[in-house]
Amino acid sequence: MTDHKLAIFQGKHIRRTLYQNEWYFSIIDIIEVLTDTERPRKYWNDLKKKLIQEGCNEVSEKIGQLKMPAPDGKLRETDCANTETLFRIIQSIPSPKAEPFKRWLARVGYERIQEIEDPEIATKRTKAIYKAKGYPDVWIEKRMRGIAIREELTDEWQRRGIEEQREYSILTAEISKATFGITPSEYQEFKGLERENLRDHMTDLELIFSMLGEASTTEIARKKDAQGFEENKYAAQTGGKIAGEARKKLEIETKSKVVTPQNFLPQKPARKKIKG
Repeated sequence: MTDHKLAIFQGKHIRRTLYQNEWYFSIIDIIEVLTDTERPRKYWNDLKKKLIQEGCNEVSEKIGQLKMPAPDGKLRETDCANTETLFRIIQSIPSPKAEPFKRWLARVGYERIQEIEDPEIATKRTKAIYKAKGYPDVWIEKRMRGIAIREELTDEWQRRGIEEQREYSILTAEISKATFGITPSEYQEFKGLERENLRDHMTDLELIFSMLGEASTTEIARKKDAQGFEENKYAAQTGGKIAGEARKKLEIETKSKVVTPQNFLPQKPARKKIKG
């Protein structure tokens, strides 16, 4: 599971994503901050070759390509590294700007250790961030519950043989299609979102039906003892269908759509209508 966010260091945006319960940072963004080079990608390619030549193969092995928002708003694969690997990379960059960045990463690592030792700290920090952005308490509680349900589902998938990020994305899309009639990317387009987190812009009802679809999927996977991608895909489709049928019944009674272009924060106008 990935959760894309922007960190800010000395006024510059650093892309990061939560992957397998750990923060991974865009190496290109960090190179650009520390060197002021106009070609951070080439700088990184040359540095990576230098590290390998010096026998630091473990650094290269620990670097992974994860999808992150590009300047055009699309998700593209980017070289990423966790805090530990970044420290090793930064040590090889001859720049006086590296020292404050090391301190910044150390603080990030320390906060992560705190969160692992006491998960309640992470929950409090997340709530505080949403509160600072102006979200109401009732919405925040639903969002936090949704995060917990999502983590429970992805943990279940991992135990049941789902390993590739692509498989997580496909299964998530299956739940969304069965629940709302559209994939997450179509949902983002409908709401006029680009880099923003889709669920941060869902209404109360959208969050509730998202939770129902994912909680149902988790329960079905357990009861059916789903193993591997295909069996978990069936569970995702079935779990999403349960939420989708409930959504349709509510729409009939209220004569209004659950899926809406409405956002908590002002965004671009909706780009197209939802069919069905």
